[in-house]
Amino acid sequence: MNNIKEIWLPLADRFYRVAFHLLGSQEDAEDAVQDLYLKLVKAPDIFAKAQDPAAFGITILRNICIDMLRRRERRRTEELQEYMAPQVPGPDKTANERDRLRNLIRAIDNLPQKQAEVLKMRTLEGLEYEEISQRTGLSQINIRVLISKARKTLKKNIGI
Repeated sequence: MNNIKEIWLPLADRFYRVAFHLLGSQEDAEDAVQDLYLKLVKAPDIFAKAQDPAAFGITILRNICIDMLRRRERRRTEELQEYMAPQVPGPDKTANERDRLRNLIRAIDNLPQKQAEVLKMRTLEGLEYEEISQRTGLSQINIRVLISKARKTLKKNIGI
């Protein structure tokens, strides 16, 4: 214990500066130095054999910092993979979606012909009102009214 106070504790500032340089964070540097001193307390025999305590301590500290950086990078990679992973719906959700789609198609087929026609052009084909007007010969205002009525009917019938 006397060895720790005389040799190792005076090196704490140097160890902190090295850890801070490697990690770039005050909290992480303090944790790394603390880990170094924990290793020192747990295995004093290994540290007692060091001919140059500063160099030996910095080598151990460097390894501790590298481990911390690897863990940090692994966490970032896992978070990124989790964020980028496609959300695969479960079988229940897929079945429910298929049922909703079938109900929607049935409901659209039950709409009056003009409403169904302009709704399909607008939503499925992505056509603008002007293009729909050119194809059907209806005015743009009439098209808006037909689409509005179709959507209201669909909301009422299937709860969209």
